[in-house]
Amino acid sequence: MKELYKGFAHVAITTVDMDESIAFYEKIGGTVTARSSAGEKLLALVEFGGLVLELIQPPEGELIPAGVGSIPHFAVYVDDLEKAAAAIKDAGVISFMTPEKRVLPDTFGGLQNWFFTGPSGEQIELLQML
Repeated sequence: MKELYKGFAHVAITTVDMDESIAFYEKIGGTVTARSSAGEKLLALVEFGGLVLELIQPPEGELIPAGVGSIPHFAVYVDDLEKAAAAIKDAGVISFMTPEKRVLPDTFGGLQNWFFTGPSGEQIELLQML
């Protein structure tokens, strides 16, 4: 059955403010490739760090469906964690979840990471393998 799959498509993120989310991802290097709607629901595709993010803003007053928050985070590989974090901080992002990176030499052969959050609370991991 694996021959039926073509590859990774996107990660969907629910947002409470489409314009704020687009501005955030553009500020940290993302590019909007499409905007659309599905009824009153606003949609946008953003290329970021080798991923495609589908931003979804439900109609005003509609509650975010249960289970939407079931993706704890998404990770973006970087070659230089400190440089990537500095560039994101220089862009005005102050939502890093810890004051310093974490170094985990015994996890998956060794890695270091640093998490920050997007405007709707989504967690983004900068990940560098050691």
